[in-house]
Amino acid sequence: MVAISNGQGGEQGWSSRSAFILAAIGAAVGLGNLWRFPTLAGESGGGAFVIFYIGCVFLLGLPLLLAEIFIGRAGQTDAVGSIRRVAEQSRVSKRWSLFGGLGALAAFLIVSFYSVVAGWVLYYAGVFAADFGSAVLAGDPFRGALAGESQEQIAGRMGNLFADPMLLLSMHFLFMGATLFIVARGVSGGIEKAATWLMPGFFVLLIGITIYGAIVGDVGEAAAFLFTPDWSKLTPEVMNSALGQALFSLSLGVAGIITYGSYIREGTKLGSTAAAIAFADTGVALIAGLMIFPIVFAVGLDPAAGPTLVFQTLPFAFESMPAGSLIGLLFFVLILVAAVTSSISLLEVPTAWGVGELGWSRTTSALVFGAGAFAIGVLCLLGYNVLSDVRPLGFWSIFAETDILDTVDGFTGKIMLPLGALFTSLFIGWRADRRLLETTTGLSRGMFTLWRFLLAWLCPIAVTIILVTGLFPSLLGAE
Repeated sequence: MVAISNGQGGEQGWSSRSAFILAAIGAAVGLGNLWRFPTLAGESGGGAFVIFYIGCVFLLGLPLLLAEIFIGRAGQTDAVGSIRRVAEQSRVSKRWSLFGGLGALAAFLIVSFYSVVAGWVLYYAGVFAADFGSAVLAGDPFRGALAGESQEQIAGRMGNLFADPMLLLSMHFLFMGATLFIVARGVSGGIEKAATWLMPGFFVLLIGITIYGAIVGDVGEAAAFLFTPDWSKLTPEVMNSALGQALFSLSLGVAGIITYGSYIREGTKLGSTAAAIAFADTGVALIAGLMIFPIVFAVGLDPAAGPTLVFQTLPFAFESMPAGSLIGLLFFVLILVAAVTSSISLLEVPTAWGVGELGWSRTTSALVFGAGAFAIGVLCLLGYNVLSDVRPLGFWSIFAETDILDTVDGFTGKIMLPLGALFTSLFIGWRADRRLLETTTGLSRGMFTLWRFLLAWLCPIAVTIILVTGLFPSLLGAE
């Protein structure tokens, strides 16, 4: 198929609908699905959180996802320019485009610390690659991982990593370099190629490791944990976490889907495309739970281990599992692939803004924003060692005890993402031209009415709750 121009100086778009779906799934499927979702599910008691989360995805996440795709498809340029064009066509203030700038800034800040965290994944992939290599040389490729190391030694690897700024810096440099290289090559020559090569491999690895977990792990207990609700555990704090995860998982509020939507071919059915992305993203999160928790339960570890689940709990579990060395390597390769496809969507947002609004070449824009994100990431990683006493927003009670990385993460997640999602829902739900919406989305009358109702009423209320309780956690009874 012939690629199209999206209005950004001849920048090519997706070659097909399937290419866009793969790229958008890659943008949505990242550390949020493979690390954050199992972590939150484990901490929140499983079933009740999972069921409420699924409801949030389809009542809130899907309408917002379609809204962002529509803005990009109707605007055909960067996020700021696309919102401005929709506002012009709707005869409303062009100042609505400011929330596109907010999303671009959020994406820029997120990719800065996201690269640091992905660097941890790269480090562990290297650890397991070396371990598997030694197993092969020893003639025992199907042994358990990290043979001879105690649980304390395995858990201590993460602390040792944090204490080594040069190691953290090198991992961050390699990951950001790969992200920048792909984005600089353009949509068809870089991002689409990465998605069409990496995402099929991602799904093969995901299904393969899940089958492995079902065979050697306790899949029955894992399924009961994930899908049998204990409604007494569905507290306001758990519901708020599920609401936030629905936005985070679908990569909403950071203008990434708007930017990707601007590269869509004319005539693409936006409603079914958005549904396919939402179903795939949610399916990956649920399969990730079925991949991780059978292994955790099989060796008697705590499913509520929190953020250490992937980096400390699972590496110890792989030690006692058959072929644990190989599976550990494949597991971290799986997470690394998801991290790459998400990071390129994040860096693409400010890069497209530089091309569309400032007239820069793609290479220049990618280099400027990639270098800027790398620099902020350096500060974030130094917050674990050299700058461990620095509290950037220490005057603000909710950030008083957070290091640099957690401050940037918290500020973007608690404030910028909800604001971006709130403005999106208000803009499309109340201000965008109805005829333009109907023509571009191609929804049936009934589905269109339901979609706009959810955007006009339910989404703003839910997102406002996320925003307010994030700023004032005492409202949920949290510290």
